[in-house]
Amino acid sequence: MALRQDYAVGPGHHLYLAGCDLAALAREHGTPLYVYDERYLRAQCRAFKGAMDAYAPNGGEVHYASKAFCTTAMCRIAAQEGLGLDVVSGGELYTARRAGFPMARVTLHGNAKTIAEMEMALEYGVGRYIVDNLSEIGELQELAAARGKKMGVLIRLNPGIDAHTFRAVQTARTDCKFGLGVSDGEALEALKRIARCSNLELYGLHTHIGSQIFEAEPFLQAVDCLTDFAVLASVVTGLPVREMIVGGGFGVRYTDKDPPSLDPRETVRRIAQHLERACAMKGIPVPKLAIEPGRAIAAEAGAALYTVRAVKEIPGVRKYVSLDGGMTDNPRFALYGAAYQAFLANRAGERPVERVALAGRACESGDMFGYDFILPRVAVGDIVLMPTAGAYQYSMASNYNRVPAPKVLLLKNGGAETIVERQRYEDVAQYDRLPEYLKR
Repeated sequence: MALRQDYAVGPGHHLYLAGCDLAALAREHGTPLYVYDERYLRAQCRAFKGAMDAYAPNGGEVHYASKAFCTTAMCRIAAQEGLGLDVVSGGELYTARRAGFPMARVTLHGNAKTIAEMEMALEYGVGRYIVDNLSEIGELQELAAARGKKMGVLIRLNPGIDAHTFRAVQTARTDCKFGLGVSDGEALEALKRIARCSNLELYGLHTHIGSQIFEAEPFLQAVDCLTDFAVLASVVTGLPVREMIVGGGFGVRYTDKDPPSLDPRETVRRIAQHLERACAMKGIPVPKLAIEPGRAIAAEAGAALYTVRAVKEIPGVRKYVSLDGGMTDNPRFALYGAAYQAFLANRAGERPVERVALAGRACESGDMFGYDFILPRVAVGDIVLMPTAGAYQYSMASNYNRVPAPKVLLLKNGGAETIVERQRYEDVAQYDRLPEYLKR
């Protein structure tokens, strides 16, 4: 698969992105290094928002799913582009507030929210709270009442839809930790409990069916489920469903074996028009529609850069090329076998001639990027680029083996700005404490 057109081969056969020499950036700032193309980030935000403005009834909304990539700079970009924000933890909520994101446009998710996170949501004035289980309803009501506040809530439904993607990223199967079941009556019970809570106001319904979905049909099935339940909600409680969030999960192409990335405009058009038809057929008002793209905004905007540190050839078996990153900054291959493409950023004009396995640096035999990369003959010191690295990589980085988290740059018009500093060893060890008896 060729690189997207924003990449170019420049002087010295180096790869360029947003006017920046990527090999030079790797050598100046060190590796592993994550780089984001600001123009592409904003273009994806505008593509989804423009589609919602064009097709969604009653003024649709786009909520950026911040778990894909959450920094203060990314939150600020989403705010400037008029998006809402989907957060799933107190840390993401804190980051959004620190970035100055409008709290009324924030939605808090989570299947196991802590009391502290509920309190943060009330204190910060979060616009929407997604109810994911029965136990949190009473807790939220009690906390809201104690503060004399009212919280707008949506019920997350588990519609039992098979989204035809990796099992690890399916989030609406019947056997799944997320959401309240429709078939077992949990969702209806949640609806009744919320209706009895004076400090909770039902705004609508939510579902998220999974990730890496390359067809519109599962989203249409989700709309059918939500509208069916909206009819039930109206009959049982008399409460109208004013908002429906159909989640995200729009598929992104990582390799030439993947289908093309879902087109924002066409996908939104089909979802919005199906919602209008479903509501007309079922005799209910058309609610405001919202979607939650994360990967589809951030993934292709980002790239990861690594330095080759060792080459090991096992005759008749395999050639291993070891990089200075790995599962500590990108656990996706280790978690569910995610596939990638790779290129040499410092020798982009050379023809690929050999098949190699790209290995990570962690002390784990499973720390790999993959086993079948076709590259020019690789040498120690080469700079490896992995595109489509902007989602669920840096955000899932860890300090396993006490490896510091990488640096992140934002690229624009030939300039590079640091948006996350590289961790230092002092940062990794800063919360360690020695009991007094160990000091002797």
